Amino acid sequence: MNNSITQYFRKEMFPHIWCPGCGIGIILGAILRAIHSLGWEKDDIAMVSGIGCSSRITGYVDFNTMNTTHGRALPFATGIKMANPSLKVITVMGDGDCAAIGGNHFIHSARRNIDITAIIINNMIYGMTGGQYSPLTPTGKFGSTAPYGNIDQTFDLAALAASAGASYVSRSTIFDVNQATRFIKKALLKKGFSVVEIISDCPISFGRINQLRTPVQMLEWIKNITVPKKVWDKLSEEEKEGKFPTGEFLDIDIPEYTERYQETCNRIQ
Repeated sequence: MNNSITQYFRKEMFPHIWCPGCGIGIILGAILRAIHSLGWEKDDIAMVSGIGCSSRITGYVDFNTMNTTHGRALPFATGIKMANPSLKVITVMGDGDCAAIGGNHFIHSARRNIDITAIIINNMIYGMTGGQYSPLTPTGKFGSTAPYGNIDQTFDLAALAASAGASYVSRSTIFDVNQATRFIKKALLKKGFSVVEIISDCPISFGRINQLRTPVQMLEWIKNITVPKKVWDKLSEEEKEGKFPTGEFLDIDIPEYTERYQETCNRIQ
């Protein structure tokens, strides 16, 4: 493995716990390549996670890290950023961690537009705790708590972030890891709340129950259900059914929360 990646590892924490074929390792590589390309010092980075398979990332990287409670990565990250605005603060969350128990925190982090980069690993299932369906499980797909198929409408997390007040929002997949890396780098550089959703695979909890029995089959499925935004915009509603757009959805410059907070403090001193 390229030393540009391994220099950021806590090697004593390996081997990792992820299942064979899991996409989280691909996303970890994308995050580290993006950070390396920026030349940031490890001590200048704080990475926070909640609970779940994806949240184990913070245990393997040699930054200032915090593994918090389920759904609470963003409140902890907010405290860190407010205490030390110079830190580059990153949260890594799964779809259940971010969109279910952490959903309200996600909305208000976007509303505040606080300078945190939120990376959401969307494997469309609760992978670690038994395969329950999540807010991002596609309608009709199966989970341990949806044995007859999920009847819920799928949450569009990117649209939620954009409407709630974020500065940057994008979606990619582990199938197009170079695109994902570019989006992460852009999000890291963006002042304000930046969101990168990455559709990943879970060959154990999601794949087996949905007749996608190998990681290769899951990658092919992810490729087939995702459509570049330029193509998506031209599709009919029927053609959009069961598919997800990828690309950049929002990139704007609006006031950032820690700067506004400091301006307020300066006025009252």
